[in-house]
Amino acid sequence: MENPNNGSSKVVYTGKTTTTGGREGASKSTDGHLDITLTPPGGRGEGTNPEQLFAAGWSACFLGAMGKSAASRSIKLPAESSIDAEVDLVLSDTDGYSLQVRLNISLPGIERKDALAIAEHAHTICPYSKAIKGNIKVETNIL
Repeated sequence: MENPNNGSSKVVYTGKTTTTGGREGASKSTDGHLDITLTPPGGRGEGTNPEQLFAAGWSACFLGAMGKSAASRSIKLPAESSIDAEVDLVLSDTDGYSLQVRLNISLPGIERKDALAIAEHAHTICPYSKAIKGNIKVETNIL
């Protein structure tokens, strides 16, 4: 696997899953912590879907990145900080399927200008934000 980073780097963690059946299947992690049923978006099944998993993963990672960003400004994120992530599966006549995302961020008690700066900087350090940069439409909203 090619490492796009310049200089030395090390793998800190590898999440490994096995998925069978696609959007109507199941996914399990090798460590047993994840064992889920998959259901297509809007399906009647009891499972989740890749868009929900992406929303959960990115919002968790981004909230951590905002904590690091805030700390670099000597600001502590309130315990009530949250992100409502909305991941849309979009079908276009010209491009087929794609994703678009809205990160709706709540940082109670933090001034709006500081919250905007924290979120902007978090996009530069969050691995999910780096991975999708320039690939999908992302809207970052401070509530």
